[in-house]
Amino acid sequence: MPDAPPAALGSLVRLGRWFLHTATIVEIEVRKLAKDPWEMVIRAIQPLLWLGIFGSAFAKIRMLPEGTTDYTTFLAPGILAQSVTFASIFFGITLIWEKDQGLTQKFLASPLARSALVVGKLSAAGLRSLIQGTVILVAAGVLGAKLDLNPLVVAGVLGFTLLGAAFFAGFSMGIAALLKTRDRMMGMGQLITLPLFFASNALYPVAIMPLWLQVVATANPMSYLVDGFRGLLVPAHPAHLGLDVLVLGAATLAMTLTATWLYPRLAR
Repeated sequence: MPDAPPAALGSLVRLGRWFLHTATIVEIEVRKLAKDPWEMVIRAIQPLLWLGIFGSAFAKIRMLPEGTTDYTTFLAPGILAQSVTFASIFFGITLIWEKDQGLTQKFLASPLARSALVVGKLSAAGLRSLIQGTVILVAAGVLGAKLDLNPLVVAGVLGFTLLGAAFFAGFSMGIAALLKTRDRMMGMGQLITLPLFFASNALYPVAIMPLWLQVVATANPMSYLVDGFRGLLVPAHPAHLGLDVLVLGAATLAMTLTATWLYPRLAR
């Protein structure tokens, strides 16, 4: 068997090193989470309140077409998307804390590839969201949501969770690199999260929205995350998984590239 060309071998070595760098960042983030697991518990409280309180209240409105599904089942994927979005959109605060501690400068001065730094952090945000998502799905089942949880569906939900978390965490990283202070980042996160949530299909079908809000919801990435979850978990809901994956995948790629470009600004 002929030897591999030196160029191809070099590419494999660089690719292997990149994956090692990414795994190193993920390990660092997992160690942080292991030291403070209560953070995940606290972050799960708000979505659980939305699911329990608003699910019970909004069920009385009968906004869904007759014979489709009950409101708790309809709402559960929306709250799952909310937990992914809210957990990821504040990820930039962690980056600003690292900058204030001098860690960002050390990361940038290390041999770690810049893109591996960003992808590792986005992957870690996805792991955090997976933990919260599991809590939400269990709570939804306890509250009576009739969700399809066969292994293929669960695998699809995991994939959408990672995509959605990577997009919103990358978005948060970009904002953090521009704002550079925790107070500004907290204010911006609060300014963004609720409009994203209410201007999506998480709480109500797009068909009952006014026309201008339908346009906003169609341009809202969170709507595609909700639609992906709902298409997988709710058998009565029409699935548009190809479109959802295409939109979220393209948005995540664009945000990853943007975050990689902006990340060094944190050290300035």
